[in-house]
Amino acid sequence: MRSGNEPATARSALRLRFWLSVWGLLWAAFGTTVFSLLDRPGWAAACGVLFVVVAVDLTMVARHLHQGAHWQPSRSVPPYEPDHGTPKH
Repeated sequence: MRSGNEPATARSALRLRFWLSVWGLLWAAFGTTVFSLLDRPGWAAACGVLFVVVAVDLTMVARHLHQGAHWQPSRSVPPYEPDHGTPKH
């Protein structure tokens, strides 16, 4: 819920999240490969699952970055009035 007092210079952390996901994807792929070569199937499977989770997150972040700011309210959108619950009759 918007209260109307958000900072004017607030920025989304999507680009940071994107690059951290890329970093995590590389490390998960590296871990999966190394643990597979060292015959450690449990650790290889854990890194493989982490790889899939990070890949899905990276896809969603890239999609939101591609959408742009159209799904976020701009300065021209007035703040929403807080919901005080349903009125009592």
